[in-house]
Amino acid sequence: MDKQAIAKRIYGAAHLTGTFTLRSGQVSNEYFDKYLFEADPVLLGDITKVMKPLIPEGTQVLAGLEMGGIPIVTALSAASSLPAAFVRKQAKEYGTCKLAEGADTAGLRVCVVEDVVTTGGQIIESVRELRRRGALVEHVLCVILRNEKAIDLLATEGLTLIPAFTMEYIKICAER
Repeated sequence: MDKQAIAKRIYGAAHLTGTFTLRSGQVSNEYFDKYLFEADPVLLGDITKVMKPLIPEGTQVLAGLEMGGIPIVTALSAASSLPAAFVRKQAKEYGTCKLAEGADTAGLRVCVVEDVVTTGGQIIESVRELRRRGALVEHVLCVILRNEKAIDLLATEGLTLIPAFTMEYIKICAER
């Protein structure tokens, strides 16, 4: 497994150019369509191989954020044998009224898993809700860090962001 080759494959599969409005409201002339690399089972498996050793020691549950974090956390859970939770943007207002489906997170050390991080806004909202429900969350693992400012923003919430790749690294590898 060659991390540079995987980065180049991510770029080839998911890099788009044009005008895109990001979740943060920022406008960008390039975009990584996460669903394109998440839908490729071979590429997703290779990304998982890069991410697995980055899981913080002591993690008891991996929690993927709706929707892009769900395929990543599922693959990472299968590779690591750690249970997975699937975190909604808002708790259901019916039935069990759960925020997180799958593995229980209350009282456990949870590592949040996300696909692409630009500002970390949704991560912060989701982590606050998980913590209110008793989860112990200190780490976030992502496939692509789009903007390094997110590291500092998440740190203000007591979170350490661990990216498998940065956008800059992927671009550099794609140019080689």
